[in-house]
Amino acid sequence: MRRLLALPVLAVLVAGCGIRSTEVPTDFGPAPSRVRCSLSESGAAQASGGLAVQVFLLCGSSLVAVDRTVRVPDGTEDSARRVLVAQGLLDQLAEAPSAAERDAGYQTYVRGGTTVSGPRPKDPEDTLRLSTPPTELSRYALAQLVCTFSDSAAAEGDGSVILGGPGAAPVRRYDCTDEVRSQPSSHQPPSSEVTKG
Repeated sequence: MRRLLALPVLAVLVAGCGIRSTEVPTDFGPAPSRVRCSLSESGAAQASGGLAVQVFLLCGSSLVAVDRTVRVPDGTEDSARRVLVAQGLLDQLAEAPSAAERDAGYQTYVRGGTTVSGPRPKDPEDTLRLSTPPTELSRYALAQLVCTFSDSAAAEGDGSVILGGPGAAPVRRYDCTDEVRSQPSSHQPPSSEVTKG
């Protein structure tokens, strides 16, 4: 009986231990993130053969390059090769990240169903035209596309890429800058209109 009576007293003593509550607001920053943005497996897709490429996925608040593979038939002419590489890159961006990539915090904002074609007669020869106007892509998707294309065989090699849509709007030259890679949420790829074909 004495033990039963002692239980409420013990509960009060235990509840009184520890740190007392305070009405003063405290801010020790956000909780630690478990996002590692690093993969233990790299280039797993390259085992099937093809052209080794990199695509940019979003991890945390930055764009991070991930290894992929794109198939291009041997003997393909350069103009057709650029378009095939661009379509392959776009398809890779639209694929859901692998389980390992998801666990590491990677994600993509590029949606499937978009296609790429080459330049029209009055376009610069290195133009890539998307079936979705670049202006209709989300901020993250546009950053992923620009940085992926500009760092690949789909671009001219100067770190920029000329993109257009299916309509009559002029094509634009987009650049992937360090700011876009590190903070795509607040920095859009800088662009300028290309008028000369």
